[in-house]
Amino acid sequence: MISAIALDLGTTSVKAGLLDHEGALGHIAAKPAPKITVSGGHYESDALAYAAIAEQVLSECTTQAGDCKSLGLCSQRSSFLIWERASGQPLTPLISWQDNRGAASCDALRAHEHLIRDLTGLPLTPYYFAPKLRVMLREDPAWQARLERGELLAGTLDTFLIWRWSGGKHFMTDASMAARTLLMDIRQRQWSPRLCELFGIPPNILPEIKPSAGLDLELDNGLILQASVGDQSAALIASVNEERAEALVNLGTGCFVVRYLPNEKSTLDGYLRTLVYQDNAQHTHLASAHFAIEGTLNSVAAALAPYPVGECRIEDFFTGDIFCLAEPSGLGAPYFRNDIGLCFSRPVEHLTQRQIAALLLEAVIFRVARILEEFHREAAIERVYLSGGLSELTCLQQGIARCVPFEVYRLAQAESSLQGAALLAAGMAPAFRWEAEKISAARDSQVPPEKYRRWKDWLDALLRQH
Repeated sequence: MISAIALDLGTTSVKAGLLDHEGALGHIAAKPAPKITVSGGHYESDALAYAAIAEQVLSECTTQAGDCKSLGLCSQRSSFLIWERASGQPLTPLISWQDNRGAASCDALRAHEHLIRDLTGLPLTPYYFAPKLRVMLREDPAWQARLERGELLAGTLDTFLIWRWSGGKHFMTDASMAARTLLMDIRQRQWSPRLCELFGIPPNILPEIKPSAGLDLELDNGLILQASVGDQSAALIASVNEERAEALVNLGTGCFVVRYLPNEKSTLDGYLRTLVYQDNAQHTHLASAHFAIEGTLNSVAAALAPYPVGECRIEDFFTGDIFCLAEPSGLGAPYFRNDIGLCFSRPVEHLTQRQIAALLLEAVIFRVARILEEFHREAAIERVYLSGGLSELTCLQQGIARCVPFEVYRLAQAESSLQGAALLAAGMAPAFRWEAEKISAARDSQVPPEKYRRWKDWLDALLRQH
């Protein structure tokens, strides 16, 4: 018996799956997402082609769904477009979260960075929706006038597809997606007049913010949208129990390390404060949101791609005196340093490709371990779960387990974002059903390894120099 249908609107692929009443995910269908063209820092794709692929994948999956109509949606965060209300035709390409055109906005608003971080829990970077939209509206003021008259609509990918699939009845986004725009007050879960003023974006052009679950919205294809949430939020929902002292390390194209915040507050500087999801509005409005703290590693897969990482073994780590960082697009949270990216403490031309691969993997291990160390210092962690494609590397699993003082497991489920969206749509408890393998790593007398201690000293000195 099927409990929910899930659709994952990814950057490189679009996937759908079915959740049964025992919480198991199956009948997964997938297709590549439209190709993203890159030019001068602009990352763009075809929104209508994306919609067509999503509809195909969903149709393939729903033929196996029986009488189930409940849909859970998860989406890449911050990708957006502008389209015409009357025709539904996009006026712009789908502008990827990776797009850098918002850099000028960030430079212009740097004096307000503290206020922006306080209201949103996020840094001021071009990654998000608001900086990019600000640039576009300043370049073409006629768009803003048409948006204010309601002739045009602007929204993230989830907003466009929900609007399209509901015949224009629902212009909305959920709280977790709105929280990644730099326009929402994370405490009030509403568009912030102050932030909208700073970015020059009238609040009346923005979609309605709704809860992430219990939506009960009828779509033209006969499905009922019950849940909509950001992709990383969905992965966390599937993987970590909010009531336990657990953290998730997702090792993918980029990496993120995240744990729930039981009190909605943190004393740690620099980390992202994430609104994971918001329950149905039938619950008390301000008590129904679920928060997390997040550290990030940027573009590590790109750094590793040229090297034979699959050949590396745990014995290759924690030796020698060369340190490095493996984030070619700049250090992520808590540092947010674009001036420091992929770098080595000493020349590596004399090393083999495998030795360089080991150093890069070691950098990933150390960055993850340091984030977990700081999270643990603020509130105890007992277990860590690894997910994502890079978590398949045994040496990476064992390296992390060697550097942290708590149990490390690798999650077996391959589609955690799909799983989380389906669980939310079905009304099942987060982390309802998953399988995990405990990572056993032989520990020597140096726990954590001495090289990790020295790497931290090197990184701190590097940060002071720049």
